[in-house]
Amino acid sequence: MAKQNFGAFGGGAGMQQLMRQAQKLQEQMAQAQEALDKCEYEASSGGGMVTAKVSGARQLLSLNINKGIIDADDKEILEDMVCAAVNEALRNAESARQEELGRFGPQMGGMF
Repeated sequence: MAKQNFGAFGGGAGMQQLMRQAQKLQEQMAQAQEALDKCEYEASSGGGMVTAKVSGARQLLSLNINKGIIDADDKEILEDMVCAAVNEALRNAESARQEELGRFGPQMGGMF
């Protein structure tokens, strides 16, 4: 019967240690994702006339529109400012998520 070669893992004990490390890292990543989901990110457009707040879970939490810009004739401009503020807040949330979770990449041997 041929003996299995586990290479760099050093046999069964090394594999178990690797699995424990992977499980620990997975738990840390889950905790980081949960914390990020609870964070709030805010951005504005139109010189602060429209402000959007989103969660790390990528949900719009609030939208504030300065009543001074509400004009039926400027409906398209207002819609553009709302989209810009929401999109920037979402980009802020995603950037924070990538930065935080990116720190796990080196620990996983570049798998992320």
